[in-house]
Amino acid sequence: TEYVIKNIQWTTGNDFTVERGQQQIEEYISTWEIHESWLHWSEFLREEELKYSKRYYYRVRWSVPTRRKPIPRATASVYFITEISKTKPATLPVEVFFSLESSRLIHRPEQCQFREKWLKDVIENKIILMERL
Repeated sequence: TEYVIKNIQWTTGNDFTVERGQQQIEEYISTWEIHESWLHWSEFLREEELKYSKRYYYRVRWSVPTRRKPIPRATASVYFITEISKTKPATLPVEVFFSLESSRLIHRPEQCQFREKWLKDVIENKIILMERL
């Protein structure tokens, strides 16, 4: 069986705003198949002007609060970059990339399906580290 990678229709460079970028990230992560116990919040971090593009950085923090531990011991962050080319037509969709904290691997929404296990691994590693300290 073929696995379908879920993605959304990203806005064009012409229509992009910081707020629209954050809304689209929320829309995109709503396609992820993760358990409903995960809660997240997203925030815009900064804007970066490059020679051939402009980049917008966002962070989405994830945690699993419980009744016994409403304040989680650790969170996992997913970082998003939205890039608008200065050389390609502004009518094309923006390019979006994401990576997990503590990982150098950069993902593209149209090329990979997010895994809940990635979030669990980040949190488990943080808890192990805290316990050792």
